[in-house]
Amino acid sequence: MSGEGNHGNQPSQHNGVKHRTSLPAPMFSRNDVSIWSILKKCIGMELSKIAMPVVFNEPLSFLQRLTEYMEHTYLIHQANATTDSIERMKCVAAFAVSAVASQWERTGKPFNPLLGETYELIRDDLGFRWMSEQVSHHPPVSAFHAEGLKEDFVFHGSIYPKLKFWGKSIEAEPKGVITLELPKYNEAYTWTNPTCCVHNIIVGQLWIEQYGSVEVLNHKTGERCSMTFKPCGLFGKELHKVEGYILDKSKKKLCAIYGKWTECLYTVDPATFDAHKKTEKKNPDEKKGNKQTSVDEEPEEMPPPDTETVQVIPGSELIWKITPRPENSSKFYAFSTFAMQLNELDKRMEGVIPSTDSRLRPDICAMEKGDIDLASAEKKRLEEKQRMARKNRTKSTEEWKVRWFQQGPNPHNKAQDWLYLKGYWDRNYSQLPDIY
Repeated sequence: MSGEGNHGNQPSQHNGVKHRTSLPAPMFSRNDVSIWSILKKCIGMELSKIAMPVVFNEPLSFLQRLTEYMEHTYLIHQANATTDSIERMKCVAAFAVSAVASQWERTGKPFNPLLGETYELIRDDLGFRWMSEQVSHHPPVSAFHAEGLKEDFVFHGSIYPKLKFWGKSIEAEPKGVITLELPKYNEAYTWTNPTCCVHNIIVGQLWIEQYGSVEVLNHKTGERCSMTFKPCGLFGKELHKVEGYILDKSKKKLCAIYGKWTECLYTVDPATFDAHKKTEKKNPDEKKGNKQTSVDEEPEEMPPPDTETVQVIPGSELIWKITPRPENSSKFYAFSTFAMQLNELDKRMEGVIPSTDSRLRPDICAMEKGDIDLASAEKKRLEEKQRMARKNRTKSTEEWKVRWFQQGPNPHNKAQDWLYLKGYWDRNYSQLPDIY
């Protein structure tokens, strides 16, 4: 079940296309720029309204960053291949965790998508096609719709990343609903993502943690997987840990799930797991040599040490293992190989993809090529162009029309959502807005 196949991180070939394994230029140092001079004005504010200097970005749009949910699509194919609903839940829960694994060490901020911006990705080798659109600017909402190439699954959602600045850290709470539908079993699963936090944005080494509860619900069987992404804790003991249970509809524990979102996930019998937790509590292995934090040194100042990898409980089954980052990752914004390929513009795409596709954004292209001054100038120009267009619409009482999605209740849990309208893949892109 650990799915040894090619899942997006090896230099893959599909349609005879060999994908790139690096960006056109390595990233530059952020050390010379003081983020504090910008952020001291913003404590407690909503960060989506603040123009950040391009030096804190990574050369991807948030629409492209969302596409990284699909890196471990093989887990969806595995769910489809098993007739047991609990085995399917294991795969879907692993997919939900793997979808946020790409955040690890990614301290660059993706570019805010422009209203009407779109992004598509077709991966024959991974068996899916994806399209997304920025459907709202204030608040910023990104809607996406992916489908299996054999019509074997639909994965869709809308995300409104609420960013808050807390003095030393920036917290991103990804509001919105994520839905996976498996037509073969007439099943739908929904969940929401954990909160992501970047620490030490003023001084010291940046580090990332994710925390909060994630509940994956199977709407047909009533089974759910309730997981907790644990906050780091004082000595970093809990850093990156995820644990929880798969429960039946009467809330009986059927199986325990544990691991780290940066590494791997295991399942094991719940009684075995609970017994293991009890003995762990009895003999806490707090290293005696651990330097006690002095009163004036907050634990946040230093990234916690990489604690030992996941301790495997006897009788566990591995359900997901992260694909290792490529060796050159640290030179390229900590991207995975999958991420490096997202902004690649293959000659055969030109004239096929719409003019609103993120790959055609001049500020991202300039940054990817290492031209920071041009990237900065283009980012300002695009933001100004967007403001002017908005102003002109207000004057003319013209409404902005979202092209590929429509606002409405999620069909499974009735939460507010954006649903795909069809038609994108017909390749008829007349009357698209001129956003770049």
